[in-house]
Amino acid sequence: MKYVKVDWDPELHGFRTDARAYVAALPEFRDALPEGARAFASEAGHYDYTSERCVKDLELADIALPTTTMGRAGTASVTYRPNRWKHSAGLRIEYTGVTHFSVDYEASIDWMEAITVLLDETLPHQDGVVHRTELTDAMITVRCADLTATWVAVP
Repeated sequence: MKYVKVDWDPELHGFRTDARAYVAALPEFRDALPEGARAFASEAGHYDYTSERCVKDLELADIALPTTTMGRAGTASVTYRPNRWKHSAGLRIEYTGVTHFSVDYEASIDWMEAITVLLDETLPHQDGVVHRTELTDAMITVRCADLTATWVAVP
């Protein structure tokens, strides 16, 4: 990621996360983000670890891969369950006009009960937006026209 920092700290046996550089830079490029991505990146609490609307610690629940229709870029979605200690709702992110969707997965952490969100970053791109989500064992990268993030009840 360009601004958000996520690093493994062997002394802590855990991750260090820091979104301060992203939050500081966001006003410079916020207006270049498509409407849905702008609302999601700017949402109050998005990077406040004490907020129910913070993405940190959400648990990966489902990925629906991009579909295309008549050669046009398709749609995809990623759904996250709430962390029972922090969130009252899960999060579903729907991506429209998807031109790239990848999951770089490496099963290296065997003590976690679930694959959880460490942090994410939403940046303008020539296709519209690129959204990267760093997880405990994976990185999801999506380039698309826009995204819609909705807090929902997830079983």
